[in-house]
Amino acid sequence: MNPNAPQIAESASTLDAAPGCNRCKNLDDLDFDFTFAYQPIVDFHARAIFAHEALVRGVNNEPAYSILARVNDDNRYRFDQACRVKAVKGAAQLGIQEFLSINFMPNAVYEPAACIRTTFDAARQYHFPKEKIIFEVLEGENVSNRPHLINIFEEYRRYGFQTAIDDFGSGYAGLNLLAEFQPHIVKIDMDLVRDVNLSKPKQAIVEGIVHICKRLGIKVLAEGIETKAERDFFLANGINLMQGYLFCKPAFQAIGKIDPDAWV
Repeated sequence: MNPNAPQIAESASTLDAAPGCNRCKNLDDLDFDFTFAYQPIVDFHARAIFAHEALVRGVNNEPAYSILARVNDDNRYRFDQACRVKAVKGAAQLGIQEFLSINFMPNAVYEPAACIRTTFDAARQYHFPKEKIIFEVLEGENVSNRPHLINIFEEYRRYGFQTAIDDFGSGYAGLNLLAEFQPHIVKIDMDLVRDVNLSKPKQAIVEGIVHICKRLGIKVLAEGIETKAERDFFLANGINLMQGYLFCKPAFQAIGKIDPDAWV
């Protein structure tokens, strides 16, 4: 039995009764459409898919940047909310049963408890378990207000969602943030992953991150794995959660299939 279940249930009930912020009301539709590709995150030791990350794509599989380039201060909130709904709906329609990782824009969250309402509603409508949802910060998002980001993470965790810090080791995602908030998962930045087997400095940094996270009870995920040499370095350092082209490229509106050779 989950010891946090009563608290989560109470939090959900409180959320239902909350009035929400005014930004949640009378929102105009976006003037562009988008969809998702889903990239598997594997648990190597279990030889199984651990989660699927929902990655923004155009409706004809255009790359993410073509969509994100249309996001501005006027539509950022609407886009962020639409991402949550579309990601959950798509995962439910595909029959995804593992964790679903959704990127979010902290600069689009004004009041965490109110802004999470849409995600709760989507999870209920499409019968996707909210405890299977992981929220991670959108790659490249400029987070200027770290206390606000920490408050968002704490609220999401309180409501029963998993949390992840993306691109750890770059920009805002550094040790200062980790000292103030310990997420469920830390995703090591792919610049540190690339050719890590050939770089002593990268190896030292990654080993330090792994040691810190182990002390704090945080799972470590290596993203951007492209070679077996990179894979084997992380396996040797006790990291079994991995994501990258070695295993599977993002699958457009589909569940990705792991390359059998990636397990060998």
